[in-house]
Amino acid sequence: MTSTPTPALPGRPPVVDLATWQAARDELLVREKAHTREEDAIAAARRRLPMVEFDGKVEVVGPDGPVPFLDLFQGRDELVVYKHMWYDGAPHQGQCEGCTTTAWHLKDAAYLNARGVSFAILTTGAWDEVASYVEFMGYTQPWYSVRGVAGPAGGDMGYLTCYLRDGDRAFLTYSTTGRGNERVNGALGLLDMTPYGRREAWEDDPEGWPESPEVGAPVGGHGAPICWYWRSDADGNATWGPTSRPVPQWTRPDATPVQTLGRHGDHH
Repeated sequence: MTSTPTPALPGRPPVVDLATWQAARDELLVREKAHTREEDAIAAARRRLPMVEFDGKVEVVGPDGPVPFLDLFQGRDELVVYKHMWYDGAPHQGQCEGCTTTAWHLKDAAYLNARGVSFAILTTGAWDEVASYVEFMGYTQPWYSVRGVAGPAGGDMGYLTCYLRDGDRAFLTYSTTGRGNERVNGALGLLDMTPYGRREAWEDDPEGWPESPEVGAPVGGHGAPICWYWRSDADGNATWGPTSRPVPQWTRPDATPVQTLGRHGDHH
């Protein structure tokens, strides 16, 4: 037996009995299982992609100076990297907020390592700037500068990229960016399960659902931010203002507001 929903609370799902809820949940589960099977099929196709060979001896710069790209494999055959954008000369709070979101969710590769996969973060920043930032953020992943490195070992930033090694030969196998990077962001997956979701303007929400917080456009005038949660002020309010920081930075010691984001092209 099901019951008629009680009057809806403003901005909240209708209240029903457990049996009615379970029936609706089971109906959605059919779609979720179909989605999972399609993801499995896409992953199978991904494993069948061709690959591109490149010079694995090209040098990148890490804490011990220049090393060949092959060293990033750490003796394993597979490697996943995240390519972190960089603003030269910017203070810590002026570095890429989207890349911070991704890197913050990739602080430990123990399970990848256990399956024979290494992990590293690459960026185009000069190593002395990168080293200072890594220390401030408390990151323990391997970081390397690929400044001036072209091709599959360097290239555009903001990508998750996979590589395969065969002895002294290195190959590019897969790369994704944009919302493809969401796969590693556990926070987004959990938010997608909640009643209010991500609270981003593009989401399809029921009538009366809470709207996204009103925040200003990013510095540089590139339009409304697509992910308002990337930055906040010291009080936790979502903002792209000049004293905002990528949200995880507020967990770091001495992460106080400063006068400017200091991003490339801004006035210092």
